[in-house]
Amino acid sequence: MSGAMIFIKEDLNISEVEVEVLAGILNICAMFGSLAAGRTSDYLGRRYTIVLASIIFLLGAVLMGYAPNYAILLTGRCTAGLGVGFALLIAPVYSAEIATPSSRGFLTSLPDLCISVGILIGYISNYFFGKLTLKLGWRMMLGVAAIPSLALAFGILKMPESPRWLVLEGRLKDAMDVLLLVSNSKEEAESRFQDIKIAAGIDVNCTEHVVKPPSSHHGQGVWKDLLIRPTPTVRWILIAAIGIHFFEHATGIDAAVLYSPRIFKKAGVTSKNKLLLATVGVGLTKTIFILIATFLLDRVGRRRLLLISVAGMFLALTTLGFALTMVEHSKEKLFWALSLSIASTYIFVAFFSIGLGPVTWVYNSEIFPLKLRAQGASIGVAFNRLMNASVSMSFISIYNAITIGGTFFLFAGFAMVAWWFFFFLLPETKGKSLEEIEKLFNRNTKSKNRALDIQPTSNNV
Repeated sequence: MSGAMIFIKEDLNISEVEVEVLAGILNICAMFGSLAAGRTSDYLGRRYTIVLASIIFLLGAVLMGYAPNYAILLTGRCTAGLGVGFALLIAPVYSAEIATPSSRGFLTSLPDLCISVGILIGYISNYFFGKLTLKLGWRMMLGVAAIPSLALAFGILKMPESPRWLVLEGRLKDAMDVLLLVSNSKEEAESRFQDIKIAAGIDVNCTEHVVKPPSSHHGQGVWKDLLIRPTPTVRWILIAAIGIHFFEHATGIDAAVLYSPRIFKKAGVTSKNKLLLATVGVGLTKTIFILIATFLLDRVGRRRLLLISVAGMFLALTTLGFALTMVEHSKEKLFWALSLSIASTYIFVAFFSIGLGPVTWVYNSEIFPLKLRAQGASIGVAFNRLMNASVSMSFISIYNAITIGGTFFLFAGFAMVAWWFFFFLLPETKGKSLEEIEKLFNRNTKSKNRALDIQPTSNNV
C-alpha cells in the first residue's frame, strides 16, 4: 500500500485525511476480525479458520484491484482487513500449538517472516507496476494479493489440525495421531499428549478415542475469565500481551514501513523511482533480519532479543529524529543528513525485525492457558491492530503538528519506556512447553526466579 498510495492520491484526487483513513482502515477492520477469529477458531478449528481468513482476504484484494472510486477501494481495504485480523490471530496460534518447545520460536515466527517477504515482494512489484499507466499500476499493486491468498486456502487443507484443539473437542485419537506426526519421537508425542490432557481437564489415564468435550470447549465463559474475574496469573499474562502489542506500534514501525516514501521525501529524495527503490530497501532489511531472528528465538531467547532490539531501536529513532530535524531547519540540501536519515531508518527497521517484531507474535501465541489461548490472544491482536491504525491514521497529522523529527523523538521516548516494561514484566519462555509457561506468570514461581531469565527445565512437550 505504501507504494500504491503515491499513485492513488494522484489518480483519485483524494485529500491527506483520506490517505490517512485508507492507510488505517485496514487495521480498524482487522481489529474486529481478530476478535471474531478467537471464537471462530474455537468452533471451526484452527485450520478451517485459516481457510476462512484466506477467502475473506481474497475478496478484499479483488475489490481493491477493481476499485473505480475511493468508496469501493475503502470497502475492499476494510474487507481485506477482516481477513488480516483472522490471519494474524490464527496463524501464530496454530504454529505454537503444533510445534515442539525446541522449535516453537522458529515455527511461530514464520508467519511474521512470510508477511515480511510478502511486503518485500510488494515493494519490488510496486516498482515495476509503477511503470504502467496511472490507472492500471496501483490497481495491479493491490489486486495481485489475491493470488497468494488463494494458494493458502488450498494449501492449508493439506496440513493437520491443531492437536490441542482436537483434545478440547474430545477427539483424543485424532490428537494423538497428529502428535505422532509432528513430534520427534513416539515418547515425546505421548508426553505432550499427557500434558495437553491435563491442561484440558481430561483424566490423564483416559484411553478412550473420543470423550465428552469440556463444558467450555467452544470458548464459553472465556471473556469472564479474561476480563471480569481473571486470576492474578491471567491478569499478568493479559497485561504482558497487551503491553507488548502496544509497544510494537507505539515505537513507530508503521511510520517507517507505511510512510517510508514520505520520510525519504522529507529527507531530500524527490524522484518517484528513487523513493520506491529506497522503500524496497526497507522491505529487504525487514525480511533479512526477521529471517535471522527466526534462528535466534530458540537459541538466544525471547526476552534477551526484546531488550537488545528495543535498545537499538531507541538509538536509531533518536538519530533519525536528529537527522530529519536538521534537514527541516536547513535552507540548503544536506547530503549527510539525507544519508543519515536513510541509514537510521534501515537500522531502526533492522533492530525492530530482529526482536520486537517477531517476538510479539511468538510471545502472544504461547503465554495464554489452553482454554483461554485463542480468545486471549485475540485481545492482544485486536489491540495490536488498534495501535497500528492509530499510528497509521495519525502520523501525518502528528508530524504536521510537531515536525517529522519531533515525531521520531516521540517514538524514541516510547522505546525507552518499552525497554523497562519488558525488563520487569516479561519472563523468558524459551524451551518451555505451552503447559509449563503459565507457571512462569505465577507470583509464587516468580519469587523463586527474580531474574526472570528462567532456563528450560525439560524438553518434553
